[in-house]
Amino acid sequence: MKRYLKYIKPYKTAFILCPILMMVEVLGEIVLPSLMARIINDGVVPGDVSMIFKIGAMMIVFILFMAAGGVGGAYFGAKASINFAADLRKDAFDNVQKFSFADIDKFSTGSLVTRLTNDVTQVQNLVNMMLRMLLRAPGMLIGAVIMAFVKNAQLAMVILFIIPFLIVIIVIVIKTAFPRFQILQEKIDKLNATVREAVTNIRVIKSFVRGDHEQEKFENANSDLKESSLRAFRVMITTMPLMGLAMNVTTLAVVWFGGKQILVGDMPIGDLTAFTTYVVQILIALMMSSFIVLQSSRAIASARRINEIIDCKPDITDDDAKCPEATVERGEIEFKDVSFRYYKNSEDPVLDKISFKINAGETVGIIGSTGSGKTTLVSMIPRLYDPDAGSVLVDGIDVKDYSLYNLRESVSMVLQKNVLFSGSIMENLKWGDEEATEEEIKKVAGMAQADGFVSSFPEGYEMDLGQGGVNVSGGQKQRLCIARALLKKPKILILDDSTSAVDTATEALIRKNFKEFCPETTKIIIAQRITSVIEADKIIVIDDGKIVGIGNHAELMKNCEAYEEIYLSQMDKEVVS
Repeated sequence: MKRYLKYIKPYKTAFILCPILMMVEVLGEIVLPSLMARIINDGVVPGDVSMIFKIGAMMIVFILFMAAGGVGGAYFGAKASINFAADLRKDAFDNVQKFSFADIDKFSTGSLVTRLTNDVTQVQNLVNMMLRMLLRAPGMLIGAVIMAFVKNAQLAMVILFIIPFLIVIIVIVIKTAFPRFQILQEKIDKLNATVREAVTNIRVIKSFVRGDHEQEKFENANSDLKESSLRAFRVMITTMPLMGLAMNVTTLAVVWFGGKQILVGDMPIGDLTAFTTYVVQILIALMMSSFIVLQSSRAIASARRINEIIDCKPDITDDDAKCPEATVERGEIEFKDVSFRYYKNSEDPVLDKISFKINAGETVGIIGSTGSGKTTLVSMIPRLYDPDAGSVLVDGIDVKDYSLYNLRESVSMVLQKNVLFSGSIMENLKWGDEEATEEEIKKVAGMAQADGFVSSFPEGYEMDLGQGGVNVSGGQKQRLCIARALLKKPKILILDDSTSAVDTATEALIRKNFKEFCPETTKIIIAQRITSVIEADKIIVIDDGKIVGIGNHAELMKNCEAYEEIYLSQMDKEVVS
């Protein structure tokens, strides 16, 4: 609970006022039955109308106080729980933003979405319930028991027989519900992941006519969630009738024995009415406790899942940076005996003893077969991954010694999967520089060969892209991502197969603009097409996680068999086509 105190302190007024106001409501609930008993005993039975009006007026005053307490308690409870949840969600999301690629790999996207939404909501509901019921339930229980014994101690003994039975039910609920709610949240993860994947990739699904397959996959996930929900809520479904049965049996016993006492004159009829009300209040208080237990079971399972996010210490931080104030000035890059494994207990590394140097301002191509480790290699420059062995230097300084902000602020990386966000084209391009002028934006868009098609849109740069840039083509999306990267004015520009959807003529114009307008920027181009890197100052050939050749095109054609094979195979295809 200590970790959650930080979310309580800013709203401590609401956290204090809510239970106090709820106790005002409880006080009214305890007093009203006794006032009703007085109306019956001292007003109705003797026919004293003035007494009825007098006590009735007192009851109205108490009811007004109860209403004020109930409304105020509900308001401050909602305020406290909603703010609590908002701050908790913010901290969890902030930590996710610090995750490295390796950290993100530990959690599925669907699971992270569930944890930041549904799981936080479960904790919020528990906080709200605890504020409103944690004092109200025991307050009502204790007050009703005391008043019941004051009214008739002999008849109150009936209550003592039923309370142990209800406590046993609550204990069973605790032991049964918790593991079921843990499984339930995991099933929600799976369903969210299925829905997200299907909706995001709807075009691919339709093009391959795989709607039936995806529908079946969704139905399986949905059925799993349904079964887990039924198993979890079956506890509640079973608990409520048992609690209700206990309440009715107790009430019946009280009326039976109380009626006998009334017949022999040992108990006024008004006291039996009040006593019956107190019995109901006692049982309601116990039912409230069972509700708290049920919600706690689910919320605790959710809290553990949230804690896994908050407690996940990012494996890439700048806490130990030796030069946190340093900035990248030139863009020189050097790899020294770098090795990397995705799974640290794996025998075969993804990258094995990689060493090379890139001078500032050079254009370097990286080529190799799919899965040879090209993307992983360049991801180490902005520290999206850290090497398991060896070091990566930028301007002679180990990347681990820069602050993450200063390092990544100097590197622009256009990933294989081109990502655009909801909003206008202008808003997306300004990710590169929030303060950029319209003139600067159009200039980089021109360099990326994007200004022409953007200007042809009716709304131009203000056109809304929709989620993920669904209303532009793959090639247009790539050019917008390149423009966004250029607007950042980076010292190092990394293009990871980011012109694959662009025709060769347009790609050639983009490369020409790089040379003309970004001569001092170090440019790394990962490509499948050999024409994309053939004019590079230096070409690095990677095969199976190892460098098999470094040099310019002419040198590699003489000295690197793997490069020669790639060149001949692609050139032969071009001749044939």
